[in-house]
Formats: sequence, structure tokens, C-alpha cells
Amino acid sequence: MARIFVEGWSADYGAPLDTDETLAPAEGSVDEEVETADWRPIDGSDDGIDRVTFVDGVRRIEAHLIVDDPVAGPVPGLAGTFGVGAVTWDRTVPRSEIVAERIERWAVLSGGRSESFPDVDLEPGYETMTTHDPDPSAPLRALHSAMRRAEGHLAAAMGEEGFVVADGPLSELAARPVVGYVKSHRVAYLSKERGGVLAALGPGQRTPLFSFGGYARYSWYLRLARVAGGHSWSGIVRCEAASALAIAEVIRLADRTAALLPILASEAHVDPRAPQNLVPIAGLERTLRHRMGDPALVHRRLREAAQERRAS
Repeated sequence: MARIFVEGWSADYGAPLDTDETLAPAEGSVDEEVETADWRPIDGSDDGIDRVTFVDGVRRIEAHLIVDDPVAGPVPGLAGTFGVGAVTWDRTVPRSEIVAERIERWAVLSGGRSESFPDVDLEPGYETMTTHDPDPSAPLRALHSAMRRAEGHLAAAMGEEGFVVADGPLSELAARPVVGYVKSHRVAYLSKERGGVLAALGPGQRTPLFSFGGYARYSWYLRLARVAGGHSWSGIVRCEAASALAIAEVIRLADRTAALLPILASEAHVDPRAPQNLVPIAGLERTLRHRMGDPALVHRRLREAAQERRAS
């Protein structure tokens, strides 16, 4: 009989078994034997790399917008900010240091509108983008996609200098040592015959590689930690690397992630997304949110700018 668990993640952050990640692979057409037909847990291998760089982004909606068109009717949009950054973990010290950060503010309008947003007394200010998708949630998707693109560009640049773990699915697929780190799971991609290997994974172990038709990435699951009172998928993350890399290089990256990432797993009394939200990433997120500014102040500046535009 199936058992019921209360998930350890804070409900404010969604659920690790339910996500709307962009760039998620489609179900079906999974090749489970790209590395081996002998499916069993594989121990991670620490190859002694000194520095690991983590790339992540955070976003927030600061206000919902309305373009008041007397003819076409009201057109919805939003004002939002995102931050992307990189933090490097130096194992020889050990310590983490933020090495890159960028804040962008966007007014996103639906209906293909081209109005420019008024100047706001903030640094940086707001740029305007539009989406032709009539879905009410389209502006949020557009903001999220812009953040993912910025993360991808930063991860690719950092990958020219060393090993990178990028939070979320990969969006840049060059042959660089960049691993996508997916904390939550939209669907179980493996067959029932292979899926049981996930439950058998111990901390520091991974599944063999698998791939998706047309997705141009290799993927694998690993377990960060055993969660007290957790279910069989607790503490499991999915990683991916570009198929432009030689498979021997991808195996080396997979072994490395299985050995190193559990060292950086967060703990439930510190992080509401433990253990999946890695400690350096959590620190980077805190810094980016601080750089984005106080949300109440930002909202007030938005209202003031809109009122001044209407009065002019």
C-alpha cells in the first residue's frame, strides 16, 4: 500500500515533485543505456577539483500593470525585477565568494503593446518588453524566460573558466563543463524497470546517464541526503550536461557532482528548501534579493512614476 508523507519543503516555494520549469524535456523517447545497460547506483568520484562556480537567479513581481486603451480595452502586464549571479566555492580555503551579479527591471506588456514604461527613480531603471501571447500568465513567463536567458549566458561565460553548476535546466548547450541542476521534478522520466534505482540511491550516489530524444542533453539523478521521515524521492535532484560534450567527459562531471554536491546540501533548520537548495546558492539568492531593493520602496516609486506620466 502506498504511504503518504508531508513534504519537508516550505509550501511557499512550491513542491519538489511539481514544477513548471521551462526547457523541461518532453516525456517519451528516453534512452536509458547511453552509459550502461547495468542499471544500479553508481558511487560519485571526487577528482580533487578546487573550485566550483554556482549560477542562479531570483525574480519577483513588483506590481501588476494595466494599459488603459479606450478602444481595445484594458491590457494587462507586470513590473518585475530579476537578479542573476555567480558564486565560487573554493575548497582550499574553504569559502564562497560572489564573483558576478546583475539586476534587471522589466515592464512586461501583453497584446504586443509597444508603450514605453515611464522613468522610475531606481537604479537600474525599467526596460519594456512585450508578449503577443494573450494568456494572462504570459507576462510572468516572459519575465522568467528573460531571467533564464541571463542565467544561461552567465553560466556559459563562467564555463569558459572552469566547472559550473547552473541552477535549473540548461539553456546554453556549448561544449563546456556546465551542469544544469534541477531541484524539483515535473514527471518521472525513467521506466518502471529503471525507476526503482532512484529509491536505492544513497547520499553521494547517482543513476547511470540517460538521454531524451531531441533534447540535446545527457541527464542523471543523484541523492544529496537521506531526509528524516522522507519518501523515496526526498533529497533527489536531476542534473544534465550538453550532449555536445564527449560522453567520457559527461561521466566525469556526473561522478563529480555525485561526490561534491552532497557536501553542500542545506539543512532543514536553516533552509526551507533543504536539502536541494545548496548552501552557496542560498547565500547568492540572499545577496541578489538585497540588491533588488526593498519591495515596498520599489512599488511606491512605480506608482509615483505612473502618476507623473498620467499628469503630464
